[in-house]
Amino acid sequence: MSPRLAPPGTRQDPPPADDATGWITGAIPDGWFSEPPQVVIDRDEIIIWGRLPEPHLADDATDADRTAAQAGRIHQFREDTRDDRIRVARQAEHRYQRKVGWGIRCGDTAQLFTHLAAPVMTRLRQPERQILDTLVEAGVARSRSEALAWCVRLVGRHTDDWLSQLRQAMTTVDDLRRQGPDVA
Repeated sequence: MSPRLAPPGTRQDPPPADDATGWITGAIPDGWFSEPPQVVIDRDEIIIWGRLPEPHLADDATDADRTAAQAGRIHQFREDTRDDRIRVARQAEHRYQRKVGWGIRCGDTAQLFTHLAAPVMTRLRQPERQILDTLVEAGVARSRSEALAWCVRLVGRHTDDWLSQLRQAMTTVDDLRRQGPDVA
């Protein structure tokens, strides 16, 4: 029996990635990060966040020195691990049918690279369009698209606890669905 294909122009959800954190942790070479990677998954992309040890600086180093040293450490990691990161990403992309991006943290510095910017279509009524247009006219954003992304980031920043609780509740519902009514 052949697999059912989605009609042209429709989107099929990728396979579950329940084991992605474990698989990716196992695929990453030992010694890359100072702690286990954080793996963030959505239906379009997997982002692997790793933490690097902070560079050792003199006691009289300034905040600017620390920031520059952390950025240098991230840059060097990116250059030194490029081929291996590509290999891990390709394997994970094949396994989970999602793009893979990388993010690195070192001290207070974080850099995300090789990541996806997914288009999102939406319909807005005039009051919502006026909000976006105000942001564009004020120079906060260059376009309605950029203004909408700015609004989403702002909401995410100010509702982080609530969104975390909502995600946890959805995980609990998914677990209960998988168990089904027959599990005692």
